[in-house]
Amino acid sequence: MLRLGAFVVLTALTGCGEPDGRASPLTAARGLAVTALPKASAAAVVPTNDPPPVIETCADSPAFALFVSPRKPRPGTPLRIIAVADEASAGALVVQDGSGKTVVRADERRGAGPYFWNVTVPAPAAGTLRVVLAEAQAARACKDVTIDDADEPPRAARGMWPISTAWGKATENLYAAWIEALFDAPLGEPLTFPALHEALRDPKRNLLHDHLGRGEDDAGPDAPVLDPDCADLPYALRAYFAFKMQLPFAYSSCTRGGGGRAPFCKRPRSNLEWPRHVRTDAMAGFAEFVRTTLADTVHSGTGRTAGDDDETDFYPVRLDERALRPGTIYADPYGHVLVVVKRVPQTSERAGMLLAVDGQPDGTVARRRYWRGNFLFALDPSLGSPGFKRFRPLVIERGVLRPLSNQEIAAHAEHGDHAMEQYEHGVEGFYDRVDDVLSPLPLDPKRALVETIDALEEQVKGRVVSVENGRKYRQSGGKSVEMPDGASIFETVGPWEDFSTPSRDLRLLVAIDVARALPARVERRPERYAMPPGKTAAEVRTELDATLAQELETRRFTYVRSDGSSFSLSLADVVSRAELLEVGYNPNDCPEVRWGAKEGTDEAATCKMRAPWKQLSRMRKVRAWFKERRRPARG
Repeated sequence: MLRLGAFVVLTALTGCGEPDGRASPLTAARGLAVTALPKASAAAVVPTNDPPPVIETCADSPAFALFVSPRKPRPGTPLRIIAVADEASAGALVVQDGSGKTVVRADERRGAGPYFWNVTVPAPAAGTLRVVLAEAQAARACKDVTIDDADEPPRAARGMWPISTAWGKATENLYAAWIEALFDAPLGEPLTFPALHEALRDPKRNLLHDHLGRGEDDAGPDAPVLDPDCADLPYALRAYFAFKMQLPFAYSSCTRGGGGRAPFCKRPRSNLEWPRHVRTDAMAGFAEFVRTTLADTVHSGTGRTAGDDDETDFYPVRLDERALRPGTIYADPYGHVLVVVKRVPQTSERAGMLLAVDGQPDGTVARRRYWRGNFLFALDPSLGSPGFKRFRPLVIERGVLRPLSNQEIAAHAEHGDHAMEQYEHGVEGFYDRVDDVLSPLPLDPKRALVETIDALEEQVKGRVVSVENGRKYRQSGGKSVEMPDGASIFETVGPWEDFSTPSRDLRLLVAIDVARALPARVERRPERYAMPPGKTAAEVRTELDATLAQELETRRFTYVRSDGSSFSLSLADVVSRAELLEVGYNPNDCPEVRWGAKEGTDEAATCKMRAPWKQLSRMRKVRAWFKERRRPARG
């Protein structure tokens, strides 16, 4: 039986192994793929003869943990090691051979909480290596790793995969580190994958790559496909991590809400159940589970369950630095779900940032920055409880998998972050609080405006891709796309979901409003900004209005028209066409119409396709949702 409270021994290391010197089954089973990204790898593989830390001084600290991968280290196979920590330690991750000589080390600490270090031993020889997280010649944590050709004893599986490890501080920190590494990229560069499996097959990104030692993540014509959409993406990531680490995983069948009530869940399921089809290849069976059973069960309403409901897959968290960590999800009130992948602390040159990824209907996974235009929020009981949430912790008691209640989470020493504060101060209060967490110091108002425009530009360029996908579909012979009725335009499957953009366009319209309103927000809340000395809030607003107009006019992009030619627009054009963009989401319209080109202009001259008149009539009936920047209540 696994109980969450017993898991603290995994992180409370006074020496190599458990406190009494013995390795428990859970500790021995622990591991992960820790192939570093290029920068970290270069720093990690430089041998050094620095004196080793004194192991006798290892502190008993549950806030530090060490993991190795593959699960069964073998001679000649790259050995990956990662350390995770709650504290921003100045330590280094050191690997020593049997003589105490340092083989590799990593001095670079990654993350902004939790923190992690990772190294790779390219081709370890048979024997024992000692791994130490060292700080000031003392060991924060250490572990002896045996490398040999002995096979692991077979483990009887119950359900889709066995459970040998429990969720706790160490594994949650490891999950956050894995998420951050998987979607890491320089801040100024876009990050997009055609499907999730493209990221998972990259050993420089995936810290769990080939963790089972079976080549399970290798690319090839028969490689398993993982291409979840936005609602499935958080579950696919959590399930993949649990599958590799032999952790519990649960998911529920939930309603979408209706009749003024938030979505609620009815039937929890878990990896202890057998899959529909048993596969001899574990990875192929896992991928089939994600693409069928899991995808057929979870949906966008699953993340919007009420915050005070205990029978849910997610629970709302406090708004603080610890909670806004990689792996936390954001469920917006209208059906979109994102996964936080990185928090970037504020500096003297830049506001703090939060980065997240989302999945699209075509399987594309892209990284986006947090801002009001991407992370929509509303307080309406019929929409449920949106906001930042985490997966509910799971324990096994008497052979039964059980999620912790909200009260248990709030009182738990290793969690303790269930809270309803996101819903207690109104919509403006929510955004103010998130801004305060990300940037606790006053912001330069002009820099805040420019970064807001950066985010708007990013959103516009993302829409270029979506509109182009629709153009290619129609021009490749795709038939006219059927349009659903009413609120179903936001929630459906098939070509309409793949190529229409009602949800994206609603978010873009909100983003335009946010950019327009930023100067007024500075005037409303001057204490939040580093106001120029000698100027009133009204004077600063006037200057910001001028900067906004200039930035919108000078920033340009191109889209592809019906005849294949490119046409250039400015962000100012997009903002001025906001009213026309209220009806720009139909993939049966030409790209010119979808970008708001007016009939009779040179821009619109190449348009060769319009939506059927019945669809145009339906669009007029629901236009108020876009004009008022709201999604309809369900039921």
